[in-house]
Amino acid sequence: MIAGIEMGGTKTVVAVGQGDGTVLEEHRFPTTGGEETFSRAIEWLNERGVPEGIGVGAFGPVSVNKTRADYGRMLPTPKPGWAGFSIVGALASAFPLARVEIETDVNVAVLAEADGRDDVAYITIGTGIGGGVMADGKLVHGAVHSEFGHWYPRRAPGDDFEGVCPFHGDCLEGLASGPAMLKRWGREAKDLSEGSQAWDFESHYLAEAAVTLLASVNPVKVVIGGGVSQAPGFHAMVEKKLRERAKGYFVALEENSPFVVPPKHGQQAGIRGALMLVG
Repeated sequence: MIAGIEMGGTKTVVAVGQGDGTVLEEHRFPTTGGEETFSRAIEWLNERGVPEGIGVGAFGPVSVNKTRADYGRMLPTPKPGWAGFSIVGALASAFPLARVEIETDVNVAVLAEADGRDDVAYITIGTGIGGGVMADGKLVHGAVHSEFGHWYPRRAPGDDFEGVCPFHGDCLEGLASGPAMLKRWGREAKDLSEGSQAWDFESHYLAEAAVTLLASVNPVKVVIGGGVSQAPGFHAMVEKKLRERAKGYFVALEENSPFVVPPKHGQQAGIRGALMLVG
């Protein structure tokens, strides 16, 4: 028996399954504080047996570098009940014989969506914006992990929105996350019409993100997931604007079409990748 846990800002998914990412049974519940969230996950797993391995895809900021003393621990965060919480410690205490692996929620989604490719990037747009990268077949992170949502894209023409990021204002997350769309347009992304200017701005910023990934880590595809990305035609809009920016320069664009794609596994990409961490 292997288990996976996907921690989202609003919901947590815990599952048992197979090493190829196949989910046999899963349970979803609201994310609360660290202690309560993991108590619920551990209780559910205990009812199904003792896992040999547990893979975790965690929202950030979290320490995912095994060389650091704080590996598996949540870093300073304004999210109540999470700062300093040890994910690895909680699971090791409950299941001392289980192998525990932890990655960012976006990196486990990359793992599930790579589909045999060695160089893939994933962007998720929801409460925040995150980016994950697989390069040369390996998941990438530095001393901590990517903070892809907090770089600064070029502004869309006519956009003077101040942004919603409490740290940076108009970073990518501040301009294009779900909360940014709500504040900018007065309604959630799912309630905006296909012809709304909102999608012109949103596709502009995600094309900026995609071309940055293309120029820096050269993936063969960029997967864009998360709730905001589910608007009809959104991925095609981003690809069109990406190719306009590329101006015929990047080989990967000519060899791979479409280049910007939705997640093959939809909303299960994260939990499938968590299982694959220990598969």
